[in-house]
Order: sequence, then C-alpha cells, then structure tokens
Amino acid sequence: MSSLPKKSKWENSDDSDTEQAPRQPKTKKLKTKAAPVTLTKKIKSTVPARPSPPAKKPAPPPPVRRDHLPYLTSCRSVDEYERLNHIEEGSYGIVFRARDKRTGDIVAVKKLKLDNEKNGFPITSLREIHTLMIADHPNIVGVREIVMGRQLNQVFIVMDFIDHDLKSLMMDQDVNFKPSEVKTLMLQLLSAVALMHDNWIIHRDLKTSNLLLSNRGQIKVADFGMARFYGSPMGKMTQLVVTLWYRAPELLLGAQEYTTAVDMWSVGCIFAELANREPLFSGRSEIDQIDKIFKVMGSPSEKEWPGLKDLPHASNINLREYTSNHLRVKFPYLTKAGFDLLSRLLTFDPDNRITAEEALDHPYFKRKSCTQRPCDVSLLAFKRNSGKETC
Repeated sequence: MSSLPKKSKWENSDDSDTEQAPRQPKTKKLKTKAAPVTLTKKIKSTVPARPSPPAKKPAPPPPVRRDHLPYLTSCRSVDEYERLNHIEEGSYGIVFRARDKRTGDIVAVKKLKLDNEKNGFPITSLREIHTLMIADHPNIVGVREIVMGRQLNQVFIVMDFIDHDLKSLMMDQDVNFKPSEVKTLMLQLLSAVALMHDNWIIHRDLKTSNLLLSNRGQIKVADFGMARFYGSPMGKMTQLVVTLWYRAPELLLGAQEYTTAVDMWSVGCIFAELANREPLFSGRSEIDQIDKIFKVMGSPSEKEWPGLKDLPHASNINLREYTSNHLRVKFPYLTKAGFDLLSRLLTFDPDNRITAEEALDHPYFKRKSCTQRPCDVSLLAFKRNSGKETC
C-alpha cells in the first residue's frame, strides 16, 4: 500500500516533458565512489528508525498530510485528476492538461510554485486565487476548485480548459480575422477588463498569449499571476509588470503609481495586433520599446502628457525626437470609428486614456450586427480566406 502514492504523476516532477531528466544523475552517482555519505543519508531518510522520529514523520505518510491545517482539509486531492500533458510554464506556476477522474471533464490544472517559499503561502499566489474567485465573468477563465497534493507546498488551481490561445492562432497563416470578428473579440475583451476594473483589479499582463479562445469563438482572459487589487488613493507598485511589447509608456518611464490605464494601453496593443496580425511595438529592451512607441506615435510633449518630466526615467533616457504621428499609416483599412478607438487606447497621458466602460460605449461597437454573439466567431469562420461576412 505504501508504494501507491509514489506512482502519482503530480508528486515529484513539475514538467512532464522533463520527467526523465532527473533519473540520469542518479545512475552517475552510483558509478562514482565518492558518495557513500549521501547514500547513508538516503537510507536514514527512507528508514526513520532511531535518529529523530518526530522530525521524519511528516514526509512518509500521505494520509495525514493536511490535518494540522484545518482550512485545507476541505480541498480535494489533486489525485482526483489524471495528468495528461504539460501546457506551459510561467513565473508563478506550471499548467497541465488533466482529466477529472470522476466526471471525465478535461481541465487545466495550474501548480503554484511554492517549493522555494520559506515564509508561508506567497502573496502572489493568494492574489491570483483571490482575483480569479472574484472575477466571475463569461470572458474570464473560470476556477473550478483548489486542490492539494500530498504535501502542504503542493497547491493547484483547477480551471476550465480552453482549446487555443490568441497568439498561437494568429501565427497560423490559415487563420484570418474579418473586421466583424475583430470587433467581437474586442467587445469580449473589454467586457472582461471592465469587470476586473469595477472590482478594483488590475491585470497587469494582458497580451495575446494570455487570451484563450474556445472553438466557439469565446475569449477567456487568463493568467492572473501579476494581477493585484488597488485602492484609492493609489499606492506605489512595481513598474516591472506587463510583457514588454504591451507595456504602457508610464511604466517604461519608471512610474510606481499607476492606474487601470496600464491595462487599457495593453488592450490597445492587442487591438492593433488583431487588426494587422503582428505586434505594433516589438522592442528588444525597455529603451528600444519606448523609442519604437515614439517613432510611431511621435514624441509626447509636456502639454500632451502633463507630468511627463516628473517620471523617474524621463530625464535619464536620451531618445531621438519624433515630430509626427504615423499611427494612421499603419492601419489604412481600419474604419474611422475603429481608428478613433485605437488612438484613444494608445493615448500617452494615462489620465486621458479611454477606460474599459467608455470603450464599450464607443461608436465602433454601435453598429447593429450579430457580433455580440460569441458563437458567430468560430474557428471555421476564422479559417476561411474568402466569402461573404456572416454578420
């Protein structure tokens, strides 16, 4: 019976793609004669006889793994799920595709990275769980439950499994987004962002790879590892957030007090990427990123962006001066209303940048069509290269 727990795929290896990697060093250790001490240590740890039984007890017996933390005993075991394959790894966790053994449902299971935590449960993981529980919306990935492994540092978030992410789809040459489909995707994204902001949540990592897309064309905002709650007045926060290509200029210039406007800049970059099938600002570094933004948008003045000179890095970076705005040139086929929305999303001054609620009420979305129904944007529609619009 004691050998059964060791067969769990969730127990030791974090990444199914590298499960065999740790086995190689073990064979090398057996061949060298310089490790008798380590071998005796292993024997002592596996046979907790004489040294210190109380200290050794928590490791071997899985059944009593959570009894001294009563608030976790109600969580189901991760062994209720069959691990199928590795999906991706981020800064705060590793995501696997899994099957619920009881229902047969395919789900995504995220193992939070707690192995190196010495001061208890990390605040980043608490924020992610808390924000996901509060942000209940059709266009935000749903949390089904929190499950536990055999050890107290094995915490997993079970979420709905979504078939694709937007970034991967756009890399497929057969996938074409028609204007009405772009509008539908933007409508869903802004609806989710509006709910987050209404609940005092800043996502801080909106990008196409964090937007999941079902086969029925429904967007799901994912990866809340960088999300945090904010208050009024705003307090200081780290500026090292948001993936570089989607990072707002105030963050690039070192702002530590910022608002939900940083999410709206990211939404503008996503809108541009959907419209042109490529990132709008693809910098190699923070300085290169801000230079690319200024090159397209023109260098902002103090009149256009009050408080610009007060930002920490504004006086430290020597950039070329760009006098013209060339944004319209990059989007010749975007409608007048669509370009106006894009321009307001990519406004330099965060205080004047459009909010999610204002964007949802923008004339770009006023045209009566069937774009508000997610089922009208299916992958079959995405993959057609010709034919009339369905909306």
